[in-house]
Amino acid sequence: MSTLGRGNLLARAFEGVTLAISAVRANKMRASLTILGIAIGVMVVIAMASTITGIQRSVSDIVSQAGPKTFYVMRFFRDGIQISDGSDEMSPWRRRPRLSRGEAELIRRLPAIEDVNVRENASSRIAYGTTSSDNVSVQGMDPSWIRVDGGSMAEGRNFNAVENASGAYVVVLNEKAATTLFVRGQDAVGKIIKIFGVPFTVIGVYHDPTGLFQDGGGSPNVVIPHETFVKAADFARGWVNIAVFPRAEVSQPVAMDQVVSALRVHRGLKPGQENNFDVISGDKFLESFNSMTQGFFLAMLALSSVGLMVGGVGVVAIMMISVTERTREIGVRMALGATRGEILFQFLVEAATLTVIGGMVGMLMGGLIAYGVNRFTPIPAAIPLWSVAAALIASAVTGIFFGLYPANKAARLDPVEALRYE
Repeated sequence: MSTLGRGNLLARAFEGVTLAISAVRANKMRASLTILGIAIGVMVVIAMASTITGIQRSVSDIVSQAGPKTFYVMRFFRDGIQISDGSDEMSPWRRRPRLSRGEAELIRRLPAIEDVNVRENASSRIAYGTTSSDNVSVQGMDPSWIRVDGGSMAEGRNFNAVENASGAYVVVLNEKAATTLFVRGQDAVGKIIKIFGVPFTVIGVYHDPTGLFQDGGGSPNVVIPHETFVKAADFARGWVNIAVFPRAEVSQPVAMDQVVSALRVHRGLKPGQENNFDVISGDKFLESFNSMTQGFFLAMLALSSVGLMVGGVGVVAIMMISVTERTREIGVRMALGATRGEILFQFLVEAATLTVIGGMVGMLMGGLIAYGVNRFTPIPAAIPLWSVAAALIASAVTGIFFGLYPANKAARLDPVEALRYE
């Protein structure tokens, strides 16, 4: 294309943008409804994409904090989002025996294994004097739990192997739990608090790792020795999870094979029988989570499509009105030599400009929602660049698609009849 041709094309595009902005000013109500429909569709894309991206980053951080070779032994691992109706077919874990503390110790003694951490969960009211907090997460774990969750001790110490084996009533609080129970500046270590209605001595306060719901300002959380947890807690039994740490010189696949072989022998499984337990790597967790987010993205596309359709209908309406109001102008331009292609191009640019304005408003709204999520929740929401590009492209394509009919109608006007139009 020659420089002159490119210049004419840019001039016509600029003219189309100017006319679209004039149409917005002249028809504020109709244009606002069109822009709002597009904006809602784009806002959904930006807000959901930024939130899901933030959650994905947090899950990845949490998995990486446990170390690249750490893997997990579970009674049952369900991949993706599934709903159980309570039947054995929909609840296959019922046919699997529970993992036991003895099996955790069996794994710990394997040549390829450095250490294991046993975890079980419950919730309880915690109280110090007249101050209390309900439904606090209580986790019963081995002394090696910090190696799984990450973070660091802010005050005091972690419980040791002797305290775990003897079922000592000691507890480590996270910083949120400490600030909930104690006034600012008050030393938590050494205080007696009640968990499950039983007195526990606070021996330490830990700083949560940065991650999903673990940013130092998340929910109260307390950790007690696993053997104490078994004695004191009211919880759903049979859901012990075991985190396994291979030795530095051993690869993850080798360590996983040793664990699988040892558990199969221990449980008396014959060759050909399926495992009645699951051994899952951190990568598998990420893969499972990413597969779940695909469903959210499909919902996002469906919701945003509704907004774009509403905006598209508005484009047709406002552009048809524009064609009617400018019929005589179109006739004059054709009389002066404007081709049908030039008229078509001008109206398509106007339609695309309307929807791109809506897309920009939607990006601003979505950005504000992402900022709010990032600022006021533990989710580190971040707007991915692909969502910005997708929003702008979708906005422009919507304008071109829905603007094609009125633009084509304008381009096919008879110049003589158009000049006579009043």
